[in-house]
Amino acid sequence: MVLLHLLSSLAGRNKWRLSVAHLNHCLRGRSSDADERLVRRTAERLGVRFVSERVDVRHVAKAQKLSLEMAARNARHPFLARTARRLRVSTIALAHHADDQLELFFLRLFRGSGGEGLGGMKWTNPSPADPRIQLCRPLLDQPKAALQAFAAANKIKFREDATNALFDFKRNRIRHELLPLLRKHYEPGLARTIPRLMEIIGAESEFVTSAARDWLSAATPKIDFLKLPLALQRRCIQLQLLRFEIAPTFELVEQLRSKPNCPVNIPNDARSVLCDSSGKLTLAEMSEIGFERKGRKQLLFLERGQAFFAGARFHWQVRRGKLPPKHTKTPEKEVFDAEKLGPKAILRHWRPGDRFQPIGMATAVKLQDLFVNAKVPKSQRHRLIIGTTGSGDIFWVEGLRISEKFKLEKTTRVSLIWQWRRG
Repeated sequence: MVLLHLLSSLAGRNKWRLSVAHLNHCLRGRSSDADERLVRRTAERLGVRFVSERVDVRHVAKAQKLSLEMAARNARHPFLARTARRLRVSTIALAHHADDQLELFFLRLFRGSGGEGLGGMKWTNPSPADPRIQLCRPLLDQPKAALQAFAAANKIKFREDATNALFDFKRNRIRHELLPLLRKHYEPGLARTIPRLMEIIGAESEFVTSAARDWLSAATPKIDFLKLPLALQRRCIQLQLLRFEIAPTFELVEQLRSKPNCPVNIPNDARSVLCDSSGKLTLAEMSEIGFERKGRKQLLFLERGQAFFAGARFHWQVRRGKLPPKHTKTPEKEVFDAEKLGPKAILRHWRPGDRFQPIGMATAVKLQDLFVNAKVPKSQRHRLIIGTTGSGDIFWVEGLRISEKFKLEKTTRVSLIWQWRRG
């Protein structure tokens, strides 16, 4: 409401043509309707065009399994962009203020955001719903207290959203619990130091992004990808993932960066993505991968050995007598009873009908059922490596527990130390 009055007072001398767009989120029943009436009456009094729509945000959040805040945002931005296009408006003014910026910093800090996220909101940036339309935030450096004082001094009517006081939302807990605690016991000048930090982080992030775009656009980059600074490698991968409309999570970026030429499955997607040693990303449909029915490799368990199969390197060692304490299990290391395994093994991929008895289970079950219970994505199952004995019994499945039939016993005399590594 303060923003509306400020822009209205400046519109005449700047020859601005103002319109007001209001989205009723229908979250607070009659209270939400009263919000809409106040905005409508104010716009009419100021002689400003008024446009409104209604969205049941709670229903949208439930249907799409989103938080209320995210569902509201996903509804609001398309509405604003759609209205702007219809009214032939090129700029949307939003009333975010300095307190919003401070809360956003801690929200993103707790999510583990990178430099772009921690840099916070910008004074101007393209609309996420339509890049042809610019968003601007004229009040971004003004604290909420200053806006409240301005509203009181100029008798500007406004309504307080009752949900701002609820502790159900993380943003509200940051606002009412964390920030007062930090101001009282750690840093009274939080409203000054955090925005300064955000400015520094944001500027450095923009520089890295600019350098990454320059490197990606060069026909022949002057510096090899693997020699780029770590921050640049990550940003180059991140920008390419965004071009493919893939969420550039830290885990995905790191997998691609640290394992060149090794396809990585995209979570909840039917595609895989590969980063070659030159730093360029390529996509592949999982349907192109399928089952590798003929792909297999036979191993002989002598004293020690190694092998490479389907993007993974295997090392093994046969040891007689009791194992020393250092030979404990790790995520990429298992120990089996070598005499039960027999003298040879076969590496291959999963086949329909495979059955496996994980350690602790009384009987063998379908491997497909185990994948479902372990929430292994369908796209990943085709790539997992399986170890079988010479007679065909499965003793090891990549990413799952070892077999009950081949575990170590008190009577074990010969052990097989089994190690593997992807990439």
